[in-house]
Amino acid sequence: MSAAAKATLCLWYDKDAEAAACFYSETFPDSRVTAVHHAPADFPGGKAGDALTVEFTVCGLACIGLNGGPAFPQSEAFSLQIATDSQEETDRYWNAIVGHGGQESECGWCKDQWGLNWQITPRVLTDAMARGGAVAQRAFEAMMTMRKIDVAAIEAAVKEAP
Repeated sequence: MSAAAKATLCLWYDKDAEAAACFYSETFPDSRVTAVHHAPADFPGGKAGDALTVEFTVCGLACIGLNGGPAFPQSEAFSLQIATDSQEETDRYWNAIVGHGGQESECGWCKDQWGLNWQITPRVLTDAMARGGAVAQRAFEAMMTMRKIDVAAIEAAVKEAP
């Protein structure tokens, strides 16, 4: 990571941190793998010479993937939220994650093949929620019926007369 970075998100993987980081760098803008560090000795999740940590960025967010073994699987208690500006962009990210061995969930959430949870969230939804009141309520109620967020349906909910 950059010497200037004070905070880095560390993500625990069983053994596929490098594959995950490569997938993220191919899927999201401003994302790249910057370094792979190999274990100098055997460790609980692998052998000497295996990739131990992988430095990467996702949409500019500094991350380290740690191949720590199966002891601590990912859970829905943590997710990465990606803001999108259109249905096309929402579809592209959602379909990449779900179509690459992941699975759909509710309300804009999906899980990648490594178990990491993602929120693919159109800005029209977060903007509606920030407005509060009846607009937020209508947008929220529309969202609660969805898996992948339907931008047109959120826009229609926002425009409804009170």
